[in-house]
Amino acid sequence: MENDLAIAALSALAQGTRLDVFRLLVRHEPSGLAAGEIARRLDVPQNTMSAHLGILARGGLVRSERRSRQVIYRADLDGLRALMLFLVNDCCAGSAELCAPLVAELAPRC
Repeated sequence: MENDLAIAALSALAQGTRLDVFRLLVRHEPSGLAAGEIARRLDVPQNTMSAHLGILARGGLVRSERRSRQVIYRADLDGLRALMLFLVNDCCAGSAELCAPLVAELAPRC
């Protein structure tokens, strides 16, 4: 992952509503949610939600797919994986024993 894409992804997540959207979409993998349903669940106007979803998409964190008249949004787990790997790529200067607590904490959640 390039620095620019990492910065775009982190910037997208650095806003409360967008962070809530991303976490909601992660919980609804792999089926995703319609844009209107996301807006309803988070009590955000649809036009505002559209802007938030666009920012998350440009950050590589969500994907959309048209199904009939609805646009379904899904968390881009490949984008999340790339961002996480970018952040911890040089974890503890390559000392596996120092990164072990991080890996142990993540494993049961996946």
